[in-house]
Amino acid sequence: MQRYFITPAQWAGDTVVIQGDDAHHIIRVMRAKPGDAFIVSDGESREAIVKVRTVGKDEVTADPVEWLAMENEPSVDVWIAQSLPKGDKMELVIQKGTEIGAARFLPFVSERTVVQLDGKKEGKRVERWQKIAKEAAEQAHRNKVPAVDSPLAWKALLQRASEADCAWICYEKESAQELRTEIRRALAPKEGDTARRTLLLIVGPEGGFTEQEVAAAEAAGCRSVGLGKRILRTETAAMVGLTCILYEAGEMGGAPAWQQ
Repeated sequence: MQRYFITPAQWAGDTVVIQGDDAHHIIRVMRAKPGDAFIVSDGESREAIVKVRTVGKDEVTADPVEWLAMENEPSVDVWIAQSLPKGDKMELVIQKGTEIGAARFLPFVSERTVVQLDGKKEGKRVERWQKIAKEAAEQAHRNKVPAVDSPLAWKALLQRASEADCAWICYEKESAQELRTEIRRALAPKEGDTARRTLLLIVGPEGGFTEQEVAAAEAAGCRSVGLGKRILRTETAAMVGLTCILYEAGEMGGAPAWQQ
C-alpha cells in the first residue's frame, strides 16, 4: 500500500489534508478517487490507513480507518557521517542508508574531500537530500524520515561525535579493532540502563582519512575500526557498516548478538 509522510499540522482533527508534491502524486500519478486507501504517517506518533474523502485540483482530504502501530524503526539510532563523495554518490548513500535503517545523515568535508561546497547551492542540495530520504523512507515503510544535516567542517563533525553513545571512524589501515567487536561492546546491555543508544559511523572520502584526522577523531573520543581485508568504496563502506550494526542489534532477523 502506498505510504506518505505528512506534517502533524496536516492532521486537521480526524481529517488528513494533503497538498504539495504528495497531493500531486496522489491525484496525477495514482489517480486516486474517493474510497481509495493509502497510509499516512506524521513521522512522530501517528500512523494510519486512510480513505480518500475528496480529491480536488491540488488537495486531497482523507479519513483514518485503521490506526497502525509504529514498530518499523530500529532499536538503535545509527548516524552516518559521510565525507562528501563525488558525483551523486551522496544521494545513493542517503537512499540506501534510509532503506536499511539509518536515523540521521551528517555530510562533512575532510582533508581529501574532492567536492567543493557552493554556499549558494547548499540549501537546495540539502533539500534534495531530504526529499530522497523521505521517498526512501516511504518505500521502505519506515515510521520516521531520517534527518539530513547541512554539510559540516571536520572539526564541527568531531564536536557532534560527543552526542553519540559510541562513535567509530572507519580506517582502512586499522587491523587491531574490528567493527563487529566494537558493536557488540557498545550494544551489550548494561544493568539499569534502558536508554536508546545512538551510534555514529564516520566514513571518509574516496582518498580516505589522513593519519592526522584519525588521531584527531580518536582524541575526540571516536574509536578507529576496520571493515575487513578488502578496500571498499566510500559509498559501499557506509552501507556495509550500517548493515553490520543493525545485524548485530538483531534488526536483520534473529536475536541480538548478546542473546546468541
